[in-house]
Amino acid sequence: MYIERHVTKVIAKAMQGFPSILLIGPRQVGKSTLLREKFPHIPFVLLDNNITLAALKDDPLGFLQLQGTPLILDEIQRAPESFLSIKYMIDSDRHPGMYVLTGSQKYDLMKNVSESLAGRIAIINMLGLSDRELCGDDFNEPFLPTIQYLKNRNSKISFSLPALWNRIHRGSMPEMHANQTVEWEMFYASYVSTYIDRDVRQLAQVGDTIAFTQFMIALAARTGELLNMSSLARDVGVDDKTIKRWLSILQASGIVYLLQPFSLNVNKRVIKTPKVYFTDTGLVSYLCRWLTPETLANGAMAGQVFETFVVDEILMSYYNAGKEPNMFFFRNTDGQEVDLVFYSDGTLYPVEIKKTTSPNRKDIKNFKTLQTFYPSLKMGEGGIICTHSMLLPLEDKNRIIPVSLI
Repeated sequence: MYIERHVTKVIAKAMQGFPSILLIGPRQVGKSTLLREKFPHIPFVLLDNNITLAALKDDPLGFLQLQGTPLILDEIQRAPESFLSIKYMIDSDRHPGMYVLTGSQKYDLMKNVSESLAGRIAIINMLGLSDRELCGDDFNEPFLPTIQYLKNRNSKISFSLPALWNRIHRGSMPEMHANQTVEWEMFYASYVSTYIDRDVRQLAQVGDTIAFTQFMIALAARTGELLNMSSLARDVGVDDKTIKRWLSILQASGIVYLLQPFSLNVNKRVIKTPKVYFTDTGLVSYLCRWLTPETLANGAMAGQVFETFVVDEILMSYYNAGKEPNMFFFRNTDGQEVDLVFYSDGTLYPVEIKKTTSPNRKDIKNFKTLQTFYPSLKMGEGGIICTHSMLLPLEDKNRIIPVSLI
């Protein structure tokens, strides 16, 4: 069963304006499936096939001339030698929609793109299935905690708490939803094994894959927290430099997202360290051995994983609309924090994320701290994203926002 993907319209529009596009995202999020389903008229070249890959590597220009355009090249990071030839082909007869490239590993890939295809390519990010897509809701505006957005949202999604935690635990990989017979633990065990073998061992050339797996587990346990490389290094038994390199691999693979702190100027009282979020809560649950939705919902990491789910859904709302989120967090050296801060046109939109059905005004007390730090900026509408079932006023311009309205 194919589930409609919102990013399809972004891809189609980009193909009308750019000679090439790069669709990039983690393995198994449905890039190849989308392209085969929605663009069946375009020849599809799978570079996981070693014979095809060897032919492209040996003579990239001859390969491209023989194949013609339009052309889809899947998993292009396996053939970095082809970028100069793609550039040559575009410059020889430039027109929209010549090449569609997909990649699951930005490690060195973006360097090749920026050096060879600058001005010739549209880069589109893709993650797993959003709740909007799973529920067949075609609303495709990026999230912002304003009354205009919330009225437009008019969500068709309605969660009971057990259904919500089942959704969070199952994750966002299309295979887990298109085929309900897929066994959860077996899927994620295979996913981790394949990722480490293909991307980590082969492309990123990490020799100690056991230590890398331990690193992934240790990092998953810290999803939603400030990044602490020294702590990770101690837990895994490697140095800080190794942790930094391994983190860049996960980030390049789209496995994790680093949320940056909000800061307009050099302010010694504002934390400069990013927060780390895994982009799939099913993977977090597997790595941290929360084997059922019930144990996850009642476990020590429930708040972290709920926050990760919310951040992921918001991130997908931007990517699926073809936009980069102007999204940050705020934290000062006294530990006062606002989970999310959206910045647009000189206005701050603050959001708290709480795993509760009973939010209150105390939960947004740090909104005033944020305003104190940035008195020259306008404080816009905000709220608490939580598990309450109704959109309700809370205080001034702030509201109780059900998670279903992301």
